Amino acid sequence: MEQLKHECGVAMIRLLKPLEYYEKKYGTWMYALNKLYLLMEKQHNRGQEGAGLACVKLEVNPGEEYMFRERALGSSAITEIFDAVHSNFKDLTHEQLHDVEFAKRTLPFAGETYMGHLRYSTTGKSGISYVHPFLRRNNWRAKNLALCGNFNMTNVDEIFARITAIGQHPRKYADTYIMLEQVGHRLDREVERLFTLAEAEGLTGMDVTHYIEEHIDLANVLRSSSKEWDGGYVICGLTGSGESFALRDPWGIRPAFWYQDEEIAVLASERPVIQTAFNIPAEEIKELNPGQALLISKNGKVRTSQINKVREKRACSFERIYFSRGSDIDIYRERKLLGEKLVPKILKSINGDIDHTVFSFIPNTAEVAFYGMLQGLDKHLNEEKVQQIASLGHTPAMEELEVILSRRIRSEKVALKDIKLRTFIAEGNSRNDLAAHVYDITYGSLVPGVDNLVIIDDSIVRGTTLRQSIISILDRLGPKKIVIVSSSPQVRYPDYYGIDMAKMSEFIAFRAAIELLKEREMKDIIASAYRRSKEQVDLPKEQMVNYVKEIYAPFTDEEISTKMVELLKPEGTKAEVEIVYQPLEGLHEACPNHKGDWYFSGDYPTPGGVKMVNQAFINYIELMYQF
Repeated sequence: MEQLKHECGVAMIRLLKPLEYYEKKYGTWMYALNKLYLLMEKQHNRGQEGAGLACVKLEVNPGEEYMFRERALGSSAITEIFDAVHSNFKDLTHEQLHDVEFAKRTLPFAGETYMGHLRYSTTGKSGISYVHPFLRRNNWRAKNLALCGNFNMTNVDEIFARITAIGQHPRKYADTYIMLEQVGHRLDREVERLFTLAEAEGLTGMDVTHYIEEHIDLANVLRSSSKEWDGGYVICGLTGSGESFALRDPWGIRPAFWYQDEEIAVLASERPVIQTAFNIPAEEIKELNPGQALLISKNGKVRTSQINKVREKRACSFERIYFSRGSDIDIYRERKLLGEKLVPKILKSINGDIDHTVFSFIPNTAEVAFYGMLQGLDKHLNEEKVQQIASLGHTPAMEELEVILSRRIRSEKVALKDIKLRTFIAEGNSRNDLAAHVYDITYGSLVPGVDNLVIIDDSIVRGTTLRQSIISILDRLGPKKIVIVSSSPQVRYPDYYGIDMAKMSEFIAFRAAIELLKEREMKDIIASAYRRSKEQVDLPKEQMVNYVKEIYAPFTDEEISTKMVELLKPEGTKAEVEIVYQPLEGLHEACPNHKGDWYFSGDYPTPGGVKMVNQAFINYIELMYQF
């Protein structure tokens, strides 16, 4: 319902055979370029603010370009960057376009190693200079570095202070630039170490270059540069000498999957895009493990290496609920189970009156959870039918059976996504008026004054769309009661690992808890949480405690949900309104392998997350009370 932004999507391809092989087998040396386009387009859901790609050619002569990059801004960025790449080939004859030697010698982006990135900003920083991949140039081929990633770092300030203390000078105060400098610095040291060894063996000239490129070990580079990183990340990189790598955070917060056969090695943020692009079954695709790197050498040797010690795995649960494509076999099952697990709470909210209730969903991301909800309701209704027949106490007549068996779960597509609210409409009243029409309804889909309406969504974060449009629109149908169901638990805490969630003051769950504390004359809890957060500001982040939890502690989920309804229900709404949330236990049961639930529980996997949530709370209090 409320679009969340997620940073970001990555894709990498390394050809393991010469370009001539692909020209002969697939009719084009652009095999990898075409597959990269597919991988990126299939992950368009992960980033619509910008896109970029990088390519490295192997075995070029001195004086010839070997590293290429293209970037663009906007929702059509993928099309733009590939159009720009192909514009280099538009004036070629058919013979030239299929002449592999000509392509390798003269054409940009005719390489063996590719990397793509899709960007959603979570920092508010925008512009082409923030679009990945980032480049670090050098006259030594092996020191050139292209870097991109799906990540957010929580300790940028500490890292910035440390690397500037040793003389480095990042061009921007942003985590990507800082990481580029860190990895680049260690890459320089690795190259210089090998240079010394080559000289000691009496090598000179290009023999030194070849020695360096044949012996470089990116595992060393990544171990020394990533050991201080606090956050969720999948970082991908290419060096000018043809090395490739992808590194996942040791908590497994951000996802990455990879596949290798005799022709290619490929990595992407989501499994089904690899399945689709290369027509391979899910079981042949591997997940990059927490703290692990996928490393591909210049000569095409593929290996994994444990770079950082594995921490408690806290894979992001929001990937399963919302961000990742629902076409993944496991995610599809999990989302259906999330919907099914809500059935007992839904039945309670409608007093078990299935016959006078219409069930629907908010398009489009909640559709799979909706199917799971229907599946659970069908099971319940069948149990009711069995009990009805058993309670007759006699062999039922055909008419009696027909009455019982004709009962059905009534599902309709009640809400339709009708328009996209354009960002240039910023003026408050106009924007709010237009927001009321973002969704449309299917008139006549329920009996006014008689039927309840249960409508499921994947998450409710700010509640803005509920207040500005959804509740009012649904109320036009004349339901006796509107039940808004969230397949995820109450979102109570900000994310600091790559998802653009609201500031503390914008979370509807937080606002509801604060209002309850004020109403019940429990403001001392707010003051205590602030004081304790403030007292630990100068402590090492590893010693900090999330005192924001104290704001929610006095209340049940139901109390907070009831207060949310008061805050979100538009004036003049005729129907009774209730909001039903997935319990935290239900999330864990549906997604047992993705325990990263800090959005809901406040249990951040890294010390940096705890530090940042406390600071967000301090900022909220000091702004609200003018400290």
